[in-house]
Amino acid sequence: MITLKGENIRLRALEPEDLDFIYEVENDESIWHVSNTQTPYSYYLIRQYLENAQQDIYEARQLRLAVCHHDDVTPIGLIDLFDFDPKNHRAGIGILIQNAKDRNKRAGTEALGLLIRYAFSKLALRQVYANIDTENEASIRLFTKFGFHRIGVKEQWNLQDGKYRDEALYQLLNPQF
Repeated sequence: MITLKGENIRLRALEPEDLDFIYEVENDESIWHVSNTQTPYSYYLIRQYLENAQQDIYEARQLRLAVCHHDDVTPIGLIDLFDFDPKNHRAGIGILIQNAKDRNKRAGTEALGLLIRYAFSKLALRQVYANIDTENEASIRLFTKFGFHRIGVKEQWNLQDGKYRDEALYQLLNPQF
């Protein structure tokens, strides 16, 4: 699929072979605050999730893709469209590049650009949005690079390490509408 291939990065559907990678990501407590996770996931639950990952976005209301380098099928991250709302033509976007060694090398930038293009051109979405901790400067820079605008702040929204943190809502409207 040309839409999901960039210069160095490609986005692909999840495969059964991604079980270990997703297990590691979902059980990494250092990033649970990003996904509002509080409990670990078992191999069994993740295997069930992967078995259902072939569902169409219209059924599942979510699309999760693996972020990979062109020359490798091993994922370096995950990118999602979530809360897909076909009636109102919108969805949320979340992205995670798992290892720090793969960050700040344009993989996240390229992956986000590919997913935005896919959401607007193939799914005909009117808008996409992201919920970002107001102290997550790297994510704020990434999303604003694509024209996302902060449209509001949910004060004291998430409890992390005993402290309530604000979460900002960023939105990007499809310029073709």
